[in-house]
Amino acid sequence: MTNFNGKGEFMERALEILEEKNKHLEKFYSLNESEMLNFANGNFDGLEDFYDAREGILEMIKRMDHMLEKENIENISPQEVSPVLKKRFLKALSYKNDLVTRILSQDLQILSYIESAKSKIISELAQVRAAKKAVGAYKSFSSKNRLDEEA
Repeated sequence: MTNFNGKGEFMERALEILEEKNKHLEKFYSLNESEMLNFANGNFDGLEDFYDAREGILEMIKRMDHMLEKENIENISPQEVSPVLKKRFLKALSYKNDLVTRILSQDLQILSYIESAKSKIISELAQVRAAKKAVGAYKSFSSKNRLDEEA
């Protein structure tokens, strides 16, 4: 670990936190990938567990962000950090941005699956209501005819 008046240590620690955050983002991405297969097949049985797992990972990511803020790396000038450390940090940051972009794309697909299933359920409910209404009208018509016949 390179030490430039102690500030290199801060960058090294910030890099470790960022790399840990990337691991959590990878878990998030993998969780989405596996659950998207279920959603694509119309299986939403694990939706609640899926959201709970996502929330747990997001909570860990939030902690990582808080830890990064505490490192206060904004006050470190680029000249105070070794080129090797700077390169590793930029690479980790670029990877994080790539993961976030891919996760956002997944989330749009997940929302699409959920919206499609929701529309299908609404359509099925409308058909059931229409069928109940038709059966009710038929029963009403049938009993009116019986009353007319009895009279």
